[in-house]
Amino acid sequence: MAELVNLVQRLEVAVGRLEAMSGPGSSNGGSAGGVVSPYVEAFDEIINGPVTQYYSLSQQIGGDVLKHAEMMKQAFSSQRQLLITASSAQKPSDAVLTGLLQPVSKAIQQVQAFREQNRTSQHFNHLSAVSESVPALGWVAMDPKPCPYVKEMQDAAMFYTNRVLKEYKDKDKKHVDWVRAYVSIWTEMQSYIKQHHTTGLSWSKTGPVATTAAAPPSAPGGIPPPPPPGPPPPPISDTSGENDAALSRNALFESINKGADITRGLRHVKDDQKTHKNPDLRSQTAPVRTGPKPFSSPSSRPAASATPTRTLPPVLELDGKKWKVENQENAPNLVISDTELKQVVYAFKCNKSTLTIKGKINSIILDNCKKMGLVFENVVGIVEIINCKDVKIQVLGKVPTISINKTDGCHVYLSKDSLQCEIVSAKSSEMNILIPQKDGDFTELPVPEQFKTVWDGEKLVTTTTEIAG
Repeated sequence: MAELVNLVQRLEVAVGRLEAMSGPGSSNGGSAGGVVSPYVEAFDEIINGPVTQYYSLSQQIGGDVLKHAEMMKQAFSSQRQLLITASSAQKPSDAVLTGLLQPVSKAIQQVQAFREQNRTSQHFNHLSAVSESVPALGWVAMDPKPCPYVKEMQDAAMFYTNRVLKEYKDKDKKHVDWVRAYVSIWTEMQSYIKQHHTTGLSWSKTGPVATTAAAPPSAPGGIPPPPPPGPPPPPISDTSGENDAALSRNALFESINKGADITRGLRHVKDDQKTHKNPDLRSQTAPVRTGPKPFSSPSSRPAASATPTRTLPPVLELDGKKWKVENQENAPNLVISDTELKQVVYAFKCNKSTLTIKGKINSIILDNCKKMGLVFENVVGIVEIINCKDVKIQVLGKVPTISINKTDGCHVYLSKDSLQCEIVSAKSSEMNILIPQKDGDFTELPVPEQFKTVWDGEKLVTTTTEIAG
């Protein structure tokens, strides 16, 4: 059945090409003179190859993964339409370019919104891997270095693809194949950009100036757009009268940024602002000092920017096997005491609060929390800290693994029984592990943020640098 679906999809693309060549102009999906541009054909190879394979495997998995894949299929169709326009027309004004970029922007938003609306999905890691990396389609608005941007977005998905591999490597091979197919999309995309769009989207040097009316009205092969998961995103504001070449790129990214918080990674950070390249920046924030008990005094970190007024009500409830702790603000005495081994705790967008969990549970996740304290007894699975800022974790009993991802400022107080805990970190800064001493105080040990990799003639050898701590 999977092979049959694959064949049908290839036939649809072939029919789309024939239709594109059946008449002049770009309105029917072709390029000027009825000839499909070489770089559009090269893009079709990505669609026919890894994208089709990823979609076929998503069909086998089904459920939310398939729904997400249908949105991704539409996103690539929208990008193909933009490439057809660029291949047959000259680069337009910034205002027109903004309109041409809008379908890609909306497709990215839709993919990310679906993940945010399905956080309880059993395939949340699959959805997160796609959602973290789909902004890579924004390379069409990046110049002069679109390829490194795609690589950065591909790397952003690694945390979740690795989790899928870990969960299914000994259970279901199709999920492993799904990861490989999806990752290969962005690998081939980088090769494609290097060959055809090295310094940015290549526009035709001849032909008419592109207009929004020239964009093909529908995707090739008759692919229908999937139903929107929620209210449509707000339109990109009109930038007519502006001559700044960066406006079109900014408009695309602004639209993307109105989606999930994870898209904040689209902002470009200059080298002089990166802590891993400038150790002096790390010294500007005072670390947690040895001696004080956890959560006994206010953090010495400089005050963060004001938190916007929350419109969602606070939540602390048990939903099935999941404890939901959401939108808590200035709540220092949150307690979950009636726990069971099969239960998990998910804390989302909590600020200036402290959560205490008693008993033994399966796992804990802190997501998008700020100035958050977490105290727990025993966890048999994993404690995950994702997209957080200035959080403190205290282990009273045992925990096998603590994962810190995309977090700035994380201090973990281990107990004597949890000294064998594995700390896994990625894309995080200002991490400190505090080890208990006999006198009751803690010794603070920083987690390295900077590494050095060399080739020893046979393999790559990676070590921490002396200034990493």
